[in-house]
Amino acid sequence: MEIYDIGLAFVWEYDDDFIDLIELAVHKAGLSSFRITAGNINEITELVKYKKLGFNFYLDRASDVNENFVQLGKILTRRKTKIFNPYKNIRHAIDKASMHLEFITNGLEVPYSIIIPPHNQLKNIFISIDELSKLGRPFIIKPCNNTGGGIGVVTGAESLKEVLEERLTNSDDKYILQQKIYPSIMNSRRAWFRSFWAFGRPIPVWWNDLTHIYDELNSEEIKNFRLSRLLLITKKIALITGLDFFSTEIVIPENKKFIVIDYVNDQCDMRIKSKHTDGVPDKVVIRIIDLMVKTIIHDKKLNQLRR
Repeated sequence: MEIYDIGLAFVWEYDDDFIDLIELAVHKAGLSSFRITAGNINEITELVKYKKLGFNFYLDRASDVNENFVQLGKILTRRKTKIFNPYKNIRHAIDKASMHLEFITNGLEVPYSIIIPPHNQLKNIFISIDELSKLGRPFIIKPCNNTGGGIGVVTGAESLKEVLEERLTNSDDKYILQQKIYPSIMNSRRAWFRSFWAFGRPIPVWWNDLTHIYDELNSEEIKNFRLSRLLLITKKIALITGLDFFSTEIVIPENKKFIVIDYVNDQCDMRIKSKHTDGVPDKVVIRIIDLMVKTIIHDKKLNQLRR
């Protein structure tokens, strides 16, 4: 059987640069890689199924949007391939209702929220005036599982009528109604951060929720603005979810609390800033890739020692 160090599954055209950079780093480290796309997925699935091809590690950026990749993921899971972001952990981590409760249990600050069941399970719901008043106006409406790229999210809801209408959009999904949090200003920047967890390390960056523009966050800024809690929060979320690679959004309002807003994003948009205005800073992308490669090398050495 031909075995590669890592299989890279992707279908999004804007992932090309990210995959190119991964392969550059992987090959520089003396490791091997294999690309799996919509064009070869059926062939690769058959080769893996009949043990003619295998991967020690697998990065899946495709099966969430293309069902043709699901079977390959199942086979690799049974073969005990190390999958970055195990599927069983993803299912739990992307459920905003579950994460909301787990974050509270683990002492993380989250916005005041109301979780409502799927319309298919309960057509009529009751939300008291007191509960609505605690949400404030405007408030946010989010489906708990179907929000990739912000799809289905209403950021300026004003009434219960909007909630009832949105429930019909994804009638089999739970919904979370969330208090809107406004960031304080730090040295002319909005105190809104996207924090990546990348293969054992937290990497927070500035992220403007209005323009979607990223900027690097350096160690001096972390010290001067007392932002070390960003690192601790991201690490705690990693422990809760068991994911290898994800991002979360953390906001610091005027009361200086660190509030987790968008709980867990398991498929990070890795477009690079040198090519896309609202992309992730190139140095951050490179650091994430380097951490992934170091993880592969470390685990590979451990496996060799066990043999």
